[in-house]
Amino acid sequence: MSEEANFETDFLELNHLENQLEEGEWSGLISEGSIFGIVVSRFNSEITARLLEGAKKACAEKKIKQVVIFHVPGAVEIPLALQACAKLGIFHALIALGAVIRGETTHYDYVCEQVSAGCQQVMLEHHLPVIFGVLTTENDAQALARSGGDMGNKGAEAVEAACEMVSLMMSIDQMEEALKSEQEI
Repeated sequence: MSEEANFETDFLELNHLENQLEEGEWSGLISEGSIFGIVVSRFNSEITARLLEGAKKACAEKKIKQVVIFHVPGAVEIPLALQACAKLGIFHALIALGAVIRGETTHYDYVCEQVSAGCQQVMLEHHLPVIFGVLTTENDAQALARSGGDMGNKGAEAVEAACEMVSLMMSIDQMEEALKSEQEI
């Protein structure tokens, strides 16, 4: 049997509404290899569930060994959860997944602004890739198209972006270490 066939991604899904952590499950989180955190909104769950499935599939395909999934009520709560995750210092990248669909009021505009600014703030404050996989669409059809429909799956694309950014940040960190070593000589 090939190495490809033996590989499995470990998913640990945290949902404060259901205590899913068994004793000892946290011990496997801190180890060698990439650890990604995904914060997903339950609001517009038909869409966000599809984004999450796309992200999980992409993580398995990329052989990301450990992925921790956190559920929050809505998109506005995503930045706080991201910030808490970033403070843990164990994640190589964080991914925000949600769906904000325009309605009849200006609420859409406020939510989109708060979520995007909050995600960027966490990324810059913690020097950590935070990938914005939150759909901001005009209608349900656009959201469905971007969550596994004819426009692809933005959850999967977020994982691709996270992998690229982790690689880039590792390269920059190596470059920084090499420069420090040269200065010490």
